[in-house]
Amino acid sequence: MQFESKEELTKWALEARCLWLFLDYDGTLADFAPTPDHIEPNPAIIAVLNKLSDKPATRVTVLSGRRLGHIRQLLPLHGIFLAGTYGIELVTDTGESVDRVAYDEIRPVLEAIKPRWEELVHGRQGFFVEDKDWALALHARFAEDREADEVIMQARQIIDQSAPTERFRILGGHKFLELAPRLASKRDTVEYLLAQYPFPDSRLLYIGDDDKDEEAFPVIHAHGGVAVKVRQASQESYPTTADFYFSSPGETLDWLQRLA
Repeated sequence: MQFESKEELTKWALEARCLWLFLDYDGTLADFAPTPDHIEPNPAIIAVLNKLSDKPATRVTVLSGRRLGHIRQLLPLHGIFLAGTYGIELVTDTGESVDRVAYDEIRPVLEAIKPRWEELVHGRQGFFVEDKDWALALHARFAEDREADEVIMQARQIIDQSAPTERFRILGGHKFLELAPRLASKRDTVEYLLAQYPFPDSRLLYIGDDDKDEEAFPVIHAHGGVAVKVRQASQESYPTTADFYFSSPGETLDWLQRLA
């Protein structure tokens, strides 16, 4: 389902008997933070999501690669679904906490890899090892291109030596590498939420900016929903099945404010 304008998208959303919004955070609602551990709540984002979630016919889910603890600090709201680490850990709109993987089955492998990654990047400029509890991520956004490629290749070799493929998956991206449980997938998380927390007669609208969000788009389409991509320079060469585009997180927020 393709849209030629924001007005057409708005009309489609407002015609819904019920609307279920799935929203990424970084790069979609907010600009990227200087580091993954940088947490600065945005009052405008909090206000619009609170206003939307107050409407009985609207359900809001924020589905992020960040750890859940960070998302809860960024969005101190009740009545919405918050999903961290791509949905491995989540809080429902009623406040129920759900861990979809056994922590003690995952953590020992991450504990073995973490010091090797830290040793690999020690003394290098532009690298950051992020420990999400349920996953490990290696960020190289501010590193020189060639060095970033070399370090990420070596970090991936460490994964190959240490992480059982039946329990873990590797997520890539622009100067980025992450080791996470197999269920750390926005596609699987959307499927899980639709099955476990049905919202009858709802139209689905997903807004995201990268390849991790793109994984969920076919599930949204299979249920007659719409996928919107927020343009990022690092994602321009990636194929997409999006139905519409926003140019920036600012445009996403502006559209949500008008919708609310």
